[in-house]
Amino acid sequence: MKKTNLLLASSFLLLTVVLSGCGYTTRSMIASKYRTIYVQPFVNKIDITNEAYSANKYRIYRPLLESDVTKKVINKYLFDGNLKPVKESKADVILKGELIDFRKDPLRYDQSDNVAEYRINIVLNISLWDRASDTLIWEENGFTGDYSFFTSGSQATSEDSAVTKALDDLARRVVERTVEQW
Repeated sequence: MKKTNLLLASSFLLLTVVLSGCGYTTRSMIASKYRTIYVQPFVNKIDITNEAYSANKYRIYRPLLESDVTKKVINKYLFDGNLKPVKESKADVILKGELIDFRKDPLRYDQSDNVAEYRINIVLNISLWDRASDTLIWEENGFTGDYSFFTSGSQATSEDSAVTKALDDLARRVVERTVEQW
């Protein structure tokens, strides 16, 4: 009798857990009133006139990187489909951003003291605004996309390819931050 009650209680608990699910959803967590987005062209705020010192000696300048960031983010919104990129006058929300850093840091050296692996970091300050009320929805500083790559061997990647992958990572993170609202 006691064993039957325990089995019945366990079955009920298991059924409750299965029916309630784990809360995972594939839909956007952004408010349903937001359907469209305008991505303002990113502004390059990297100060290349600073004197080099140990913390920024790997900072480099890459021409038109802010344009590449803007294009990748817009394309990622198109691919994602939760917010449709439109002209500013028709947008529900506006994404504003500035490129504040681009770094290529060495991660690993080979036996000849040559750099064997680098990490590319692209850093932004971004904010999302409700266009109708001109209110800030969220803001995030130091938002980073990155990619690590090897310079030699079977896993070698070109720097241009690594920058493209870092841009892809950054765009994915920006879109996720926008639509998932965590």
